[in-house]
Amino acid sequence: MKKELTNSNIDRQNILNNTLAIQEIQEQIWMKWFHFEWKIWFTKKQVTEFFEVTRKTIDNYLEANNDELRKNWYEVFTGKRLKEAKDEFKRETDYPLYEDDFGLDSAKSNLWLFDFRSFLNLWMLLVESEKARELRQIILDITIDTINKKTWWNTKYINRRDENFLMSAFKWEDYRKKFTDALHDYVNMWSIKYAVFTDKVYEIAFKEKSKEYKQILGLSNWERLRDTFYAEVLDVIAWIENGVSSMIENKSKKINRLLSQEEVNEIFTEAEKSPFLEPVIEKAKHLMASRDFCFRDVIHQKLTWYIWNA
Repeated sequence: MKKELTNSNIDRQNILNNTLAIQEIQEQIWMKWFHFEWKIWFTKKQVTEFFEVTRKTIDNYLEANNDELRKNWYEVFTGKRLKEAKDEFKRETDYPLYEDDFGLDSAKSNLWLFDFRSFLNLWMLLVESEKARELRQIILDITIDTINKKTWWNTKYINRRDENFLMSAFKWEDYRKKFTDALHDYVNMWSIKYAVFTDKVYEIAFKEKSKEYKQILGLSNWERLRDTFYAEVLDVIAWIENGVSSMIENKSKKINRLLSQEEVNEIFTEAEKSPFLEPVIEKAKHLMASRDFCFRDVIHQKLTWYIWNA
């Protein structure tokens, strides 16, 4: 099932942290705002009318998602700050003409204000608004297009044209951290363990170590492998890392000591034989081999069988 921004805090935050995408989205939004403290602001009245919902609907979202929205600069102005904001508004607009549009006329002791990040955050949350639902796809399209422009549509990054890539990449970050944390906390090896066992993951997923994969795609040292993986391959890597990290933690706690390299290798062998992972691993190998042969004009020698038997 395709993931929705409405039910994934992580995916929303990753988009909100993409400053290039946020700037592009902002340039395409036709809506009145006013400037204060070097930022643009929208009032609750504006937001309510923009999304064509009731004030009570907005209030319910503010209450249910207060921490997330405040993190992204939703604020309640009071006292001196409210007065300064209203004074700034008067200086930059025809105040009598626009006061009612912004809802400032009723702001006596406090004023609920959204900067662009929190406005966009609410946009990704609202399910009652048909307008918000239609525009959420625009947010995703602009974000993905921003990434594509940054990579000049190079065939190395053709995987990013897949609308599912962005979501898979965001989710993989969480599982990756869980994996590296498990290696840090429960495995008795020097820092080389991260590279060694990351290669183990790649070998399970598509039979190649990171160095081999880089050579095949002609990647430079500064280019990240993750950025070239297809969404389905990223998903498989996430499943492997998530499962292995749990197995490492459980075994270490069971025997009450750190694990050796040999013991972790045994865990990888067990994971590779898992009947739960086998179907998705096989699918990932087919996709990696056939798509790279077609779109990138490269052949993974260890996966040639999967090209002709896709």
